[in-house]
Amino acid sequence: MAEKTIKKMDKEKKLNYRDMSICDATVNMLEKANREGCETAFDRAANMKACPIGADSACCKHCSMGPCRLNAKDPYGKVGVCGATIDTIQARNFGRMVAAGGAAHTDHGMAMLDLFRDVVQGKIKEYTIKDVDKLEAVAQSIGIETEGRTVEEISTDLYQQLESTYTAVDGEIPFAKRVPEKTLELWRKHNMVPRGAMREIMEMMHRTHMGVDQHYENLTEQITRTALADGWGGSMVATEISDILYGTPTPVSVDVNMGVLKEDHVNVIVHGHEPNMFESMMMSVSDPGLVQAAKDAGAKGINLVGMCCSGAEMMGRHGIPHAGNFMSTEAILVTGAVDVMCVDIQCIQQALAKVADCYDTPLITTNPRCRIEGATHIPFHDHHARKCTDEVVIKAVSRFKNRTKEIDIPNIRNVGIHGFSYEYINYMLGGTFRGSYTPLNDNIINGRIRGVAGVVGCTNPRVKQDWLHVELVKELIKNDVLVLQTGCSQVALAKAGMLTPEAAHLAGPGLSEVCETVGMPPVLGLGSCVDNSRILIAASEMVRVGGLGTSIADLPVAGAAPEYMSEKAICIGQYFVGSGVYTVFGVTFPTVEGTKFHNHLFDGLEKQGFGKWGFSNDPHEMAQMMIAHIDKKRKALGLDKARERVLMDMADRQKLAEA
Repeated sequence: MAEKTIKKMDKEKKLNYRDMSICDATVNMLEKANREGCETAFDRAANMKACPIGADSACCKHCSMGPCRLNAKDPYGKVGVCGATIDTIQARNFGRMVAAGGAAHTDHGMAMLDLFRDVVQGKIKEYTIKDVDKLEAVAQSIGIETEGRTVEEISTDLYQQLESTYTAVDGEIPFAKRVPEKTLELWRKHNMVPRGAMREIMEMMHRTHMGVDQHYENLTEQITRTALADGWGGSMVATEISDILYGTPTPVSVDVNMGVLKEDHVNVIVHGHEPNMFESMMMSVSDPGLVQAAKDAGAKGINLVGMCCSGAEMMGRHGIPHAGNFMSTEAILVTGAVDVMCVDIQCIQQALAKVADCYDTPLITTNPRCRIEGATHIPFHDHHARKCTDEVVIKAVSRFKNRTKEIDIPNIRNVGIHGFSYEYINYMLGGTFRGSYTPLNDNIINGRIRGVAGVVGCTNPRVKQDWLHVELVKELIKNDVLVLQTGCSQVALAKAGMLTPEAAHLAGPGLSEVCETVGMPPVLGLGSCVDNSRILIAASEMVRVGGLGTSIADLPVAGAAPEYMSEKAICIGQYFVGSGVYTVFGVTFPTVEGTKFHNHLFDGLEKQGFGKWGFSNDPHEMAQMMIAHIDKKRKALGLDKARERVLMDMADRQKLAEA
């Protein structure tokens, strides 16, 4: 196997993978890969220095007079060939990151909406509307009449309105109706209410072209409007339509980590972000004929496993076991037990093809947006989904029958509770007939819960895998901050055993009391990265219930992406900042500290009434920054003294249970 790769790696310095990840299963497989001469992203990150000029966003390659490189140590010492200042260059680069990240999420959302339309019109029979209650609730939230109307009538109107989320050239996106009034007023004042995502992304790309918008504050307004078109548009549509078609998640116990693989089963891994293919795969692996084919090949059955964000979505919706987050996608192949890895879009490393080849595992691409040299492409179409997924399972069965590689599955599984949708949290706190966020607000007001934090985002080989996520969340819950999670961060905390009710003992006295009374974990997993829209809806409901201010910016909340790595994460961060949330990123940040654009993001936006950015690569410092912000918001609301009363007496417990 790959002698050139082995020789090359022998020349490199010896790597200690325990310094690179706290996930034992991943470390074990990285060590195995190293012994066997198979290179992974961890090796490449260690042997490839990141470009410091690019990391600081101090370079511009938007025209052929450059690329122009400015010095971050003397940011105003020179300008680009066209005269562009460091602030213009940074704002352009930041805007293009937001546009690319927003395009990824909104294209995903539009694909979901296309599927919804064809299901409603009867053109697709393999999928149906499974959650009529969610359909009606979403329709009502944007002013569609539901009383006395058929599912088809409501669905048709909903599709027609939501289509404008992408295609409108003026007006306001439909889900702007969900935004708290004071927050919406601020957007209108600054001309930031999104029209359609296509219009906003197009204008963002135009403004960042050489010689167009050259004022960092003006660029920031369009940056924010483009990001909001994702959070309150494309991503929100994707989440809501997925719930309508496939069912709204409710809490379910799920096994996570590489131990979910089974040596005596055909192991099928689905990795990516769109649920359509995964839903079809569920049907394929349960097909009696394909199950019998697996048994005829000597297997006991077919084991379906998720990875990355589509896996996170399927954990909460169907309880499908999850093998690991983004930085474990190569390592899982090293087990030799994966009989096929099937991918669709986003966060798919090109190197998967080489690692899969090392271990004789078929890597199957399915989406026309994501093809990889060296992988097999089996096109997936919503109109005949099983044609693709059945063929993938057949290839997996064939690989099982002809396994040649040693099987080495780390015997590590971690149980967690996933599937805390906005709707379930509402039910969990108030019951079937009196569902409400009032108990949450009340316990923030009385100080048992200090505030709420969203900890989300990727894993990144430039830092120790999972460590930042876990340490940050430990510190937050210890200080009575309830944590909401999505994406790879959720998987990191699940592996650390913190998504169970028993983890309440790690929380502070107030939060642990609430968790024990309700029977919930101190860390709530909400799904994939696109499901960050659930956090926006929850924040809006906290404002609507009352007692915590009149806009999202008033709430004692904060957000963080400790190990972010993608443009999607930058877009997510900006739509939270634009919505009013203090948002802290780790690893690095694409601006030069001390410049006017950096100061605008980290301070100026908050002065205008929005949220603001923060940065730290130390999880404990990050936690203290977030807690200080939460305390600042509590003080502004007059709640700074309420924390004196923390522990519940019996009357308090009864009141909460009856609420």
